[in-house]
Order: sequence, then structure tokens, then C-alpha cells
Amino acid sequence: MSTEFQEPVAPACVRQALREIDKQGLAALGEKGRANPNNVVTLKAKTVCEGQFRNLTYIRSLDPVIVDEPPHLLGEDTAPNPSEALLAALGACLAVGVHANATAQGIKLTKLELHLEGDINVTAVWGTGDLDENKPLGFTAIRVKFDMETLEPMTDEAKDALLQHAKKWSPVANTMTRPVALDCDLL
Repeated sequence: MSTEFQEPVAPACVRQALREIDKQGLAALGEKGRANPNNVVTLKAKTVCEGQFRNLTYIRSLDPVIVDEPPHLLGEDTAPNPSEALLAALGACLAVGVHANATAQGIKLTKLELHLEGDINVTAVWGTGDLDENKPLGFTAIRVKFDMETLEPMTDEAKDALLQHAKKWSPVANTMTRPVALDCDLL
């Protein structure tokens, strides 16, 4: 399954820094983390099935995040499917990490785009299709390509070091690459 998307078109002559992160606020958050390294917060979300495969997930007081399936998976194609939403979460988390670390290092980014693709076997059809117990479920490979430009010249090695640092400290990347306890119980 391949997903097509529209590329945003920006004037090629425009070269300005991305909207900046509050560097003092970032430093204060970092200090708060160093002062209390064992602090754990609990994030909450509530998902409500609207019907068919369309789901609304409510987080804080924000508008709901909508997740659906494409027509070939019997959905209405009104939103990303859960696996695409996972790629979006990974991309956003990595982008946040790159931008935060660039800010901390005094690097002004003019472009930061992440192109993500993942390989996934969908023949189990959520447990109603091919139920071979030896089949790997979920993504078996995810590739992320970074398209990054800076206001001041930066070597490819320095850019790669920034990316690898962001990957190492990304909560979403770490959730995807190490075991996590998952409990499912009736309310």
C-alpha cells in the first residue's frame, strides 16, 4: 500500500528561520528535568468510536484527533489510519527533538521536513484474517529521511549528529524500539 500526498509549495527565494522556540523557556525545562530526573507524568486520552472505523480521540481540551481507514480497508477515508497516525506521531516527535536541540545549540533552521515510510503486513485484518502466530504484526521497518536546512552553513556530519541525538532522546522513537507494558482491561 502506497500513500500519496500533496507537497506544500513555498517560494524558493524565501530563506528565513523557522518560528523560534523560546530558548530561555527551553533551558528552564531542561533544568527542571535535571533537578527532578525521576519525575513521571501520566498522559491521558479518550477514544470514542463514531461508527465504522472512524474514531475520535480526545486529548486535554483540544479538538478531537480523528482516525479512520482508507476505502481499501473498509473505512471512509476521512483521516489517517492508526498506523499512519503512528508515523505522524514519530515524525512530529523527532522534529520537536531536532528543533529543540538546534535551538539549544544556537542553530537556526530554515527548513525541517521529515519523510516517513513504514512497511507493515496488514493480512491479519485486525485479527479477522490470516492469524499465523509467526507473522510479525505492526511495522517491521520504518525509514525517516530528514530534509533540513540552516541559516548558517552546517556540515552533514553536524546535521547527522543532531538527528541521531534527537532520535536517541525521542519518547515516541523509544516507545517504538523498546518493550513497553500495555494493559487492556474493562472499565
